[in-house]
Amino acid sequence: MDASVSFKPSKSLVSPPFLVGTALALYIARQLSFLKARETQSMPNEPILIVDDNLLNSKLIKRLLEVEQYQALTAKNAEETLTLLERFHPRLILMDYQLPGMDGVELTKRIRSNPQNKDVIIVLATSYDLKGEEQKARAAGCDGYITKPIDTQALSGLVADLLQRKSS
Repeated sequence: MDASVSFKPSKSLVSPPFLVGTALALYIARQLSFLKARETQSMPNEPILIVDDNLLNSKLIKRLLEVEQYQALTAKNAEETLTLLERFHPRLILMDYQLPGMDGVELTKRIRSNPQNKDVIIVLATSYDLKGEEQKARAAGCDGYITKPIDTQALSGLVADLLQRKSS
């Protein structure tokens, strides 16, 4: 397979060089990201659930994952998450620690109590990296623990790595 990328600007394109450069950079980044995903055997369209009560955070993460060809859905609390899991079976759940009502650790226990969810990868994300919190999260059944703010440039690599590790 030819992995080269070519871009031929149209002579009729009337836009500042910055926009052409930005468009070109986005195009190349998407192509390289797609090729990288294929190299790491991360399958496009993997289902991922983002659980965060902060709408801005969940929209940003969802968009970043969609650019990487993942099928991402969002939930804003434990109740919505449990309802969604009745019909949506993600390979990975990226969950905020502090949710309204039930926190991420308790929600992880509830998710793990359903045998259908035994293979789901659960990663807890927190703004407060307090001593003992990671151990609590792992004891509840989390496969990973990351601190916020999430490194948006490293997110796709982290997700691909987690999915690949769990499938091996």
